[in-house]
Amino acid sequence: MKLKRVKLHKKGVTYEGFILPQSNEETIVLKLENGYNIGLSREGINIEELGEVEVMKQAAEVSQEIGDIAILSMGGTVCSRVEYKTGAVFPSTNPADLLRNLPELERITSFHTKSLFAMLSEDMSPQHWAISAEAVKDEIEKGVKGVVILHGTDTMHYSSAALSYMLRDTPVPVVFVGAQRSPDRPSTDARLNILNAAYLAKEGPIAEVGICMHATTNDTYCYFHPGTKVRKMHTSARAAFQSINTPPLAKADFSKELIEPLKEYKKRGEGKLKFDNRVSDNVALVYAYPGMKPKVLDSLADYDGIVLAGTGLGHVSTDPFQVPYVKNVLPEIKALSDSGIPIVMSSQCIYGRVNLNVYTAGRLLQDAGVIGSDADWTPEAAYAKLCWVLGHEKDRKKIAKEMMAPIAGEISSRSTIEEVD
Repeated sequence: MKLKRVKLHKKGVTYEGFILPQSNEETIVLKLENGYNIGLSREGINIEELGEVEVMKQAAEVSQEIGDIAILSMGGTVCSRVEYKTGAVFPSTNPADLLRNLPELERITSFHTKSLFAMLSEDMSPQHWAISAEAVKDEIEKGVKGVVILHGTDTMHYSSAALSYMLRDTPVPVVFVGAQRSPDRPSTDARLNILNAAYLAKEGPIAEVGICMHATTNDTYCYFHPGTKVRKMHTSARAAFQSINTPPLAKADFSKELIEPLKEYKKRGEGKLKFDNRVSDNVALVYAYPGMKPKVLDSLADYDGIVLAGTGLGHVSTDPFQVPYVKNVLPEIKALSDSGIPIVMSSQCIYGRVNLNVYTAGRLLQDAGVIGSDADWTPEAAYAKLCWVLGHEKDRKKIAKEMMAPIAGEISSRSTIEEVD
């Protein structure tokens, strides 16, 4: 498809860029050099044409050809657009829509697309993880140089953790990417995120599952975060995602052809894919809180596994000093554990490790069979791992051993808090 490059003159101001396909006859939408879109009323506008540029192929061609990278869509804001007549955001998985807002994408790499789901990420389930992992495996077997997964931001760190377990030793990058604002909005973060994700998938030396998102609140560069060590830390900011207890894998800036590794990583082409997408969807994640009643835990008796997000080093109320008004939940935890339900501890704290050896409460939890002491996993990574482990293992001792064995970077030998430029 060809786009017109123009200068638009209106009220003494000149704008230069590409005219994008129009949704109505009253306005002109222009993509500026910095990637932002602006809409201008046609009234009183003077158009100076600078020629046409071939920026993309027809949608049918894009979706049928096998490109260097695969772009798989799982829904979310990153592959949605605004219906300006109503103001509503709705999903769009048409390759033409992606290219319409990102004409630079084909300058980075050839690609093909596949829509897996059109859904909000809060509706995601472990079965969706399994289906997406299978789709990634199929693309790797076809010989792609990398895979980009478009995903809603709210639960993207759950999915990246799950696929890190399901696609161990991937030989190519598997890059999740999202957006806080839809790609057709003037203030979108999608352009920088997607273009850097595509660049990492095509050119990056790092063969791991991770998330590529804005590193700062400005449109500067992105970080590639480890799939099991990343968390969404802000509801709406561009730099919402941060690596937890570890530096990001890399800094990426496609405009400067820069990929700067920031820690040790698995190298492209060295791994042989170990695929296992068996998963249980009968796992609970429960946050401990002051005054939590024992019946909260009683209600979990039908689950196959439970992840607790404890306070501090990994605590829930155990009442070792028999203080009045304490809601002791230790008997319920012990009863659940004795019944064969694995209970895994994580911490509500953003940084640091679980340690059940420091306080009496932690020791009582260990005696009750709680798993997780010395793990620095996030609650989300622990939850996704327990879902995955229970998909293929039922023996209690083997479950505990497998949970505590680091297989995708979810447990590190030493937690770090480092600032990177």
